[in-house]
Amino acid sequence: MTAHDLPVIAAVDGSSHSWDALDWAAQEAVRRSLPLLIVHVRPLTRRTTEEVQSAEAQELLDQAVLRTSGLAPELPTSTLAPLDFPSAALTSLSRDASMVVVGSRGLGGFRSLLIGSDSLATASMAQCPVVVVHSGRTAEDEEEAAEAFPDIVAGVAADESSDAVLEFAFEAAASRPGARLRLVHGWTMFSSLLSGGPVLDRAAAADAAERTLTELTAGWIEKYPQVEVAREPVSGSASRTLVTASATAALTVVGRRRGGESLGLGLAPVAQTTVTHALGPVAVVPC
Repeated sequence: MTAHDLPVIAAVDGSSHSWDALDWAAQEAVRRSLPLLIVHVRPLTRRTTEEVQSAEAQELLDQAVLRTSGLAPELPTSTLAPLDFPSAALTSLSRDASMVVVGSRGLGGFRSLLIGSDSLATASMAQCPVVVVHSGRTAEDEEEAAEAFPDIVAGVAADESSDAVLEFAFEAAASRPGARLRLVHGWTMFSSLLSGGPVLDRAAAADAAERTLTELTAGWIEKYPQVEVAREPVSGSASRTLVTASATAALTVVGRRRGGESLGLGLAPVAQTTVTHALGPVAVVPC
């Protein structure tokens, strides 16, 4: 199996959030011509016997397969029910996946939390992109979003770490005919100083940020000429722009630097804010 054949993993636990994630994962697998692996992680608990737990897991997975077959009848689908901590199991499985799709909260999530701990931990540690599907849109919002321009929005850093984000974002846009890709790059006078650019002239710093974004994306635009691209240098943090854009975007894409998980670190501020407060699906891409 090549990297381009690796499955889309959908994590389900019976919560409404996980069913939303399953639906999104199935649709994305169809768009990318990839198989779907539905995973239910059985918790490490002694409250029930192994036999009962296995039966409950199989029943849930059967429901998930039935739901998926109704949505995408031709989609190759398989199931798995490992016994582990959810984030640990999904992180391990992410080594052989094209992406992992999770709901913003599971059955154990507190209603006051915007994102569950397992979802956040998986997004922080997985070896492949993790899509967190928020369920904050009403049915009316979804109908309006379907009729609106299906933007893909990506937060782009001014260095080589953006390559993985750009690749994922361009592929997402290319798989959605008519989609526009909005590339958001946040800059400050301090970041201009660090990059060797203008430090006293704000207009010059803005022009430098525009040039940087153009240089970073030129090769990708040549590779995906069918994708309409809008470059958006933003003065200040990109977080607010990304969160606002997520309300109507088909997908918002942010990067996560590799290595931080080994030090016990979570997501960087922009990624953390976007994943926590977004109003639509967010992809966190290791880079």
